[in-house]
Amino acid sequence: MIRLAVSNIALPAFDHADDFGRLREFGIEAIEVAPSRVWQDTWKGLAPDAVADYRRRIEDAGLDVVGLHSLFYDQPRLGLFKEPTERAESLDFLEHLSGVCRDLGGRTLIYGGGRQRGALPEDEALAEAVDFFGELTKRVETHGTCFCFEPLGPGDSDFINSALDSLAIVEEVASPALRVQLDAKALVENGEAVIETFEAVRSKLVHFHANEPGLGVLGSTGEVDHALFGNALHAIGYKGYVSIEQRMLSQTDPLADLMTSAEVVKAAYGNGGGGP
Repeated sequence: MIRLAVSNIALPAFDHADDFGRLREFGIEAIEVAPSRVWQDTWKGLAPDAVADYRRRIEDAGLDVVGLHSLFYDQPRLGLFKEPTERAESLDFLEHLSGVCRDLGGRTLIYGGGRQRGALPEDEALAEAVDFFGELTKRVETHGTCFCFEPLGPGDSDFINSALDSLAIVEEVASPALRVQLDAKALVENGEAVIETFEAVRSKLVHFHANEPGLGVLGSTGEVDHALFGNALHAIGYKGYVSIEQRMLSQTDPLADLMTSAEVVKAAYGNGGGGP
């Protein structure tokens, strides 16, 4: 059965643990963690006790951790296609985040930003990505975690737009620590909102973002057919998390917007999908 999660980017930065109990009331089962939404320093100043405390507060509310996303938000100089020193730092940082994910009880690390190839030819970019993740996955295979390239629309990234491009790298690296994630708005933006996309990635798919252009309330733009995606996930036998990726829209009552999105995601993705 598909399980429902929500990203903590919908909640107040650094001060949202008291909201976890209400999320359980909405039918949410797990938190997807943007590290920079929890800790001022997500790397060298992040103490194990701070990670353990955040996990405890999540579990005390009856929730689990899906994994991490928004990995490079507070480390904008790191990522793919860097010079040797920054490349080495990027590998060290991602290895560290994999350990944080493990210690939170999560599995997936969704790689969105930090991958602009610019003038680098696409074939060279692909070769570098395979080499980079070949090295990274060897470092983290004992963690029980997996990284996923997040296919994004052309307005968000110039590298790995298609879910099939992501799948090709996963198959080339051939490690259990690299898998596939799908993103609702990107599927629409890239013209991949068809069952064939889901069937192609079936064996490697471990995570799904339910979102809208602009990361607003689910169903608010009319551009994303969440019922179609719910049916497609059920058709391929997907058993992982569907995670609401929604920015914080209200300073006074952010949970009201999340409650609306939770109802949409339950109707569209839960109980066998949404519609015929």
